[in-house]
Amino acid sequence: MRNLVYIFLGGGFGSVLRFVVSNYTQKLWNINSFPMGTFVVNIIGCFLIGVFSSYFIKIDSYLKFLLITGFCGGFTTFSTFSAENISIWENGNYAMLICYILLSVIVGFGAVYLGLNIAKN
Repeated sequence: MRNLVYIFLGGGFGSVLRFVVSNYTQKLWNINSFPMGTFVVNIIGCFLIGVFSSYFIKIDSYLKFLLITGFCGGFTTFSTFSAENISIWENGNYAMLICYILLSVIVGFGAVYLGLNIAKN
């Protein structure tokens, strides 16, 4: 039961921070309808889950539930990423669709890898 509380708290904080960071980023870098807010949030989340996983995944700690499952789960958003891709596709902007998907996957993978390796050192 305690782990659920940690997930709840981390998820709530992550969701609120996602909203703030995404909105601010989108206003700051409004680039031809590219969903920069979601992209930045998801890349930051990938990096953080790499760092947190390096420290907490192998130990039985409440921080694993608070930070990885809760915070990163609330902060990142695959559902918004998917909905934005459908919207881009429906608008016929296929070049941006391919760019967004590839950038998100490749840069996200790289961010997790970087986070894991930075935390090791």
